[in-house]
Amino acid sequence: MVSNQNLEIQLQKLFQQKKYSEIVYEIVTNTDEKDRSASLSNLLGISRITNNRDNKEIVSLALNDFKSGYLKEKNTVPALDSLANFIITSVLLRDLEKNNNFNFEEIINYYKESEKISYNHRAIHVAMTMVNRRLNNPKGLVFHLDRIIKSKNFIPGDLCSYGYWRCFDKSWKQSDFLSFGKFLDENLKEFPQNKLTKISESEETKIKLGFLSSDIRRNHSITYFLKTILSNYDKGKFEIFLFMNHPKEDQTTKNFENLVYKKINIFKLGDIETLNKVRELKIDIMIDLMGYTSYQRLNLFKNRLAKKQIIWMGYCNTTGIKNMDYIISDPNVIKPEEERFYSEKVIYLPEIWNCHCGFDFEREEHKPPLIKNDYFTFGSFNNFDKVNSDVIKVWSDILKKIKNSKLVLKTAKDIHATTRIKKIFHEKDVLDSVKFLNREDKLEDHLNLYKNIDICLDTFPYNGVTTTFEAIWMGVPVITMAGYNFNSRCGESINKNLKMDSLIAKNTDEYISKAVELTLNREKYLNIRKLVFQNALKSPLFNAKNFSENFYRSLEEILR
Repeated sequence: MVSNQNLEIQLQKLFQQKKYSEIVYEIVTNTDEKDRSASLSNLLGISRITNNRDNKEIVSLALNDFKSGYLKEKNTVPALDSLANFIITSVLLRDLEKNNNFNFEEIINYYKESEKISYNHRAIHVAMTMVNRRLNNPKGLVFHLDRIIKSKNFIPGDLCSYGYWRCFDKSWKQSDFLSFGKFLDENLKEFPQNKLTKISESEETKIKLGFLSSDIRRNHSITYFLKTILSNYDKGKFEIFLFMNHPKEDQTTKNFENLVYKKINIFKLGDIETLNKVRELKIDIMIDLMGYTSYQRLNLFKNRLAKKQIIWMGYCNTTGIKNMDYIISDPNVIKPEEERFYSEKVIYLPEIWNCHCGFDFEREEHKPPLIKNDYFTFGSFNNFDKVNSDVIKVWSDILKKIKNSKLVLKTAKDIHATTRIKKIFHEKDVLDSVKFLNREDKLEDHLNLYKNIDICLDTFPYNGVTTTFEAIWMGVPVITMAGYNFNSRCGESINKNLKMDSLIAKNTDEYISKAVELTLNREKYLNIRKLVFQNALKSPLFNAKNFSENFYRSLEEILR
């Protein structure tokens, strides 16, 4: 047998040549598992899996390689590399098998025993963010991202993830988001101007308007709001480009293609190539619909894609990027006195920052389930990421104060998220009053679930948006709590524009009391419910034509 050291030198050459099958053959042929070093086991696992990530059998073999590498040489750098790959591959196999019951205990135990020496090991912390994402644990995500940042071994994507998940954390105030955004801006790449096409004025009379998104896909929330303005613009004034940044497109993407002048997918293009492509089109205004979310391309905005750049909708907060010129808002979500906490200039739309296009079926006013049940049913269909322990405490207090009341939630795609939520409700001694509905694939079936709810309860500090619009469309009132920045005031703006100020609480005590008050005065509740249904389509929430006029007028003004 060839010595591990000599073999590794030989294999590194093959690895550089991307000859992964040969590497697997050489290692398996020339070594016994018990004699392989951690680095050799790690290399074997990587070579197995590189071109076979969809093959469960091979992924399982690679998982065993990584585990073996870690256990043989604990507390060494090669072993930590193996551990990181073991964690990532465990998550991959779990996802491939669609095994929502996967037990993360072994991974967590291995991480804990390595914690003291893995403090600066970026790959392990990245791997643990994947675990915590599946465990629906925002605090765990923030912890590991914080470790990555403090070690100064980060990439801009780490910073974006960190900023996004801080939106779920009430300890971060708006000044924190601004400071962090400036830090992100400093760490984004700045490309040499001699590699970039110069930004020049368009010679056409039409305004060239671009939207950048990764989310124009089936049933994604962004599609309902973007459709509003793409269905209501003056083609004599505007020429609209849709830039997609996602590897997969579907029928929804194709439908949107019919609403714009041109759709371009930039997912496979590098930053400089994309910058030059967009600059050559002489886009007047580019609107980012992603911010810090998945597939973000903030490097592009750092280096300026267009004459004017705007953040809107997908990420409701400041980016901190100097070249992001504007943020679209309304007077409710960003108070005028708080503009200093946003690096962008604020474009104030006169009523609401967003408008829903509605749904393609007739609305019907439904009797509240209270009439049939003789008890109140509360509900929330928000993402469980937003359902933190503070939210559960308030909802539990409501259930305890209101006799026989129930709470309806929708189960998460991942059983671990549901398990976490159930555990906290059990600790609050109200689990028997909480019902978990299965997720519905069809949109109409999902919306019909609102027929089972008397009053919806908003999440905080990260408010619901799409779910609140859905509830109101179905005629269900929503109790929300006013927050301290854009993403924590979305519910406030929605209810104010619906003229439902009475459903906006200033704090948790008032949130609870408003829920109790409605249940004690059934006549008042029934009147509010009727008004929600009757006024919804008349309100700015669903007035697509009026919203679009305000929206496009604001864009024309910034070009003057």
